[in-house]
Amino acid sequence: MSLEIALDSLKRGEFVMLFDSAGRENEIDMVVAAEFVTPEHVARMRQNAGGLLCIAIDNNFAKSLELQYMHEILSNSSISNKEMIMGLAPYGDYPTFSLSVNHYQTYTGITDKDRALTIMEMANIFKVENKQKKFASSFKTPGHVPLLIASQGLLAARQGHTEMSVYLTQIAGLTPVTAICEMMDAETYSALSIDKAEKFGKQNGIPLIDGKELLEYAKVN
Repeated sequence: MSLEIALDSLKRGEFVMLFDSAGRENEIDMVVAAEFVTPEHVARMRQNAGGLLCIAIDNNFAKSLELQYMHEILSNSSISNKEMIMGLAPYGDYPTFSLSVNHYQTYTGITDKDRALTIMEMANIFKVENKQKKFASSFKTPGHVPLLIASQGLLAARQGHTEMSVYLTQIAGLTPVTAICEMMDAETYSALSIDKAEKFGKQNGIPLIDGKELLEYAKVN
């Protein structure tokens, strides 16, 4: 699938599917640019993907909000069971999780409307001048949407869905904030296979991007 087709889809506020690699998580995520997210997007990710719906954000943006990775927050806390803290995951990377948040105008935080509001408002903060002040006054933690911080250097440092999705928004000229959700298979009770993802993409007009193609593009550009 041409990368240009996928970028056009993102620019229109539509989904793309993103495969990291067979040698990593071996998973496909549904991805949409956060600035376009509506309750319908959230419903479709919930129904058609079914994994954990998260917000992935650019590393510099995270720093402007004074965010840290959750494993760093816990390492510096008074928690006595430090061995519980996730180090390298089985696929070889540190997790990118930070805080989980709800926008202050949400009710329970978990409905399609509530999560869409939280996701879209995170993207909107990127455009304001005093980002940290706006973030602190607009969001509550813990909430129902986990924030994921892309690595500094993006694909040069880590080749996860967090980095790949943020990189896609950057080269598309969009706000570097995405909503991502792993695609699960209710028949096998595991991650959706690449073959089934390709079939789903063709049936629903959603481009599928291979992480290897994105890595090659990044090396050249």
